[in-house]
Amino acid sequence: MTLTTIDPSSALVVIDLQKGIVSAQAGKPVTTAVEQATRLAAAFRRHGLPVVLVNVTGRAPGRTETVRSGNGSVPPSDWADLVDELDVRPTDHLISKRRRSAFHDTGLDTLLRDLGVTQTVLAGISTSSGVESTARSASDHGYHVVLATDAMYDPDADSHRHSVERVFPKLGETATTDEVIKMIEATR
Repeated sequence: MTLTTIDPSSALVVIDLQKGIVSAQAGKPVTTAVEQATRLAAAFRRHGLPVVLVNVTGRAPGRTETVRSGNGSVPPSDWADLVDELDVRPTDHLISKRRRSAFHDTGLDTLLRDLGVTQTVLAGISTSSGVESTARSASDHGYHVVLATDAMYDPDADSHRHSVERVFPKLGETATTDEVIKMIEATR
């Protein structure tokens, strides 16, 4: 379903746009997603709407069946730091997660409810994992979900397409960054 409205109390949730993940995906598609998410964050801030920046700091304790690619070395100390392009501000809300969904075992739902948020606009990486899991959880928690499809990236183009075309329409509304910003500008 395409975007129909921006709630007066919407929040932007940007998932896993952090140095360690983004740098491992160097290339045009991820750069575009970062640029679009940055534009969304600037528009939300400009209109006094909450910006929530989520990073992943590890995996769930006890999980051993998934091995990260690489040579087994310790990640750089800035691996979980958000990318500089997001221009983190003191008014932004930071959430760290250890699971795919930004809602699981974090304070995200409590934060959003305390802020009176009824709608989440989602962006980030990876479309079929962190973004999709967070979208499912947001829907399950009763939020009006909007997915900014050009502000997300997946290293597997087929998985990205599947999430955008098949899964997201069941969870909420989809839109481009320009469509979200235009609607914010028109309603604020």
